[in-house]
Amino acid sequence: MYYFCLIFYQMCINHGINIMTIRQLSIFLENKSGRLQEVLEVLRNEKINITALTIADTSEYGILRLIVSDPENGYKLLKARGFSVNLTDVLSLSVSHEPGSLAKMLKKFSEENLSIEYMYAFSLGEKAIIVMRTDNRPKAFEIIGQNNFTLIGEDEIKNL
Repeated sequence: MYYFCLIFYQMCINHGINIMTIRQLSIFLENKSGRLQEVLEVLRNEKINITALTIADTSEYGILRLIVSDPENGYKLLKARGFSVNLTDVLSLSVSHEPGSLAKMLKKFSEENLSIEYMYAFSLGEKAIIVMRTDNRPKAFEIIGQNNFTLIGEDEIKNL
């Protein structure tokens, strides 16, 4: 079954169709008071809901990563307001919200020498949702298929 998924995935990539990832807003922000609030106000004013968020920072700037209800519109609005923003394809997986489930999943990626560029997660009842970017998406899909991991699509994550 996973070979069919890989072939289907490759066909989608070849035709510019992206059905197995979610789109994330990545915003570069100066590390100064009020910049995060400005982003959140732009999204609030357009009734764009935030499902997940993480910030990685240095002393001078930060990278705000957001999963939102309308990534395309969020991107356009933030770009129009002068923010340095990108739409990034990331993987989203669901695992059991219990000790060791994330470690077990990541062990499979590690055994195949697949690097995780970044990851963040949140829990929702009995599920934990993992958002990650890898250095080799086709290989990641192969590992996901071989191990029957559960991918979460963009429509599903909007409805959490």
